[in-house]
Amino acid sequence: MLKAARLADIEAARARIAGRVVRTPLVRLPMDTGNRDVYLKLENLQPIGSFKLRGATNAMALADDNVIANGVYTASAGNMAQGVAWCARERGVKCTVIVPDQAPQTKLDAIERLGGTIVKRSFDEWWSVIVNHGDPTMNGLFIHPFADEAVMAGNGTIGLEILEDLRDIDAVIVPYGGGGLSCGIAAALHALSPRTKVYAVEVETAAPLSASLAAGSPTKVNYTRTFIDGMGSATVSDEMWPLAQSLLAGSTVVTVKQIADAVKCLADRCRVIAEGAGAASLAAALAGNIEAGRIVCIVSGGNIDSAKLSTILAGNLP
Repeated sequence: MLKAARLADIEAARARIAGRVVRTPLVRLPMDTGNRDVYLKLENLQPIGSFKLRGATNAMALADDNVIANGVYTASAGNMAQGVAWCARERGVKCTVIVPDQAPQTKLDAIERLGGTIVKRSFDEWWSVIVNHGDPTMNGLFIHPFADEAVMAGNGTIGLEILEDLRDIDAVIVPYGGGGLSCGIAAALHALSPRTKVYAVEVETAAPLSASLAAGSPTKVNYTRTFIDGMGSATVSDEMWPLAQSLLAGSTVVTVKQIADAVKCLADRCRVIAEGAGAASLAAALAGNIEAGRIVCIVSGGNIDSAKLSTILAGNLP
């Protein structure tokens, strides 16, 4: 059974990845948000433009040279792929990435720049690799994009940094894809600041966690593809469900337009470039979906296609 990251594991991960990932800044949102004091944790400033480097670095650092001699592979829409490819290049081993056929070209180009080999599959086939923790036709070590204790411990280091930079936090809002980021951060905060609530945020077109929490068990929902490619699916992973149910205070749902508006707000007001998933937490805060107080929004990534960003900045949906 998959276990939540222990504080000792998260602290060990922090020492392990130090100097290999960026200790990202926590900045106050420079605009009036009423009775909410909003801060941004800028994971889009990682070298690969995403928090995924943390978990990938920790998992790869724990892998024995003999185990990865035949290479590594992962299944990812783009950001975990870049994280694993970055680490594989550092270790001098080959990296293969299984991507869904709708993966954005911007992320595919980045994977190839890092030396990763791309294998395209249909969305259902790609999701099957994630559910089954690998593909029998592939060689090398499979690194799961979220349901991996080493990956979640690496993600949990974000929680340690937040608490060092800001005390008395009421809530942290985290974009929900597979749950590895939200559950990793929540594990750190539960240990060090139990009063702080951690909320997932999902987009209306792919919100299985919200439906599952309401039903009390994993529930399948309709999935509609949008420009928000970094999060969302039709189901909650069965192995992640117990962690999400126990660690998270809930899930809030925002619209595609609210996320687009948050992308524009970050660019216009903060000079921060965020992809759709990266802006989702701010969308929830601006919508007033979370109770008043001191709130931290995780800006999880900034790998957005420039054409889509231009469309959003012009005030339209891509």
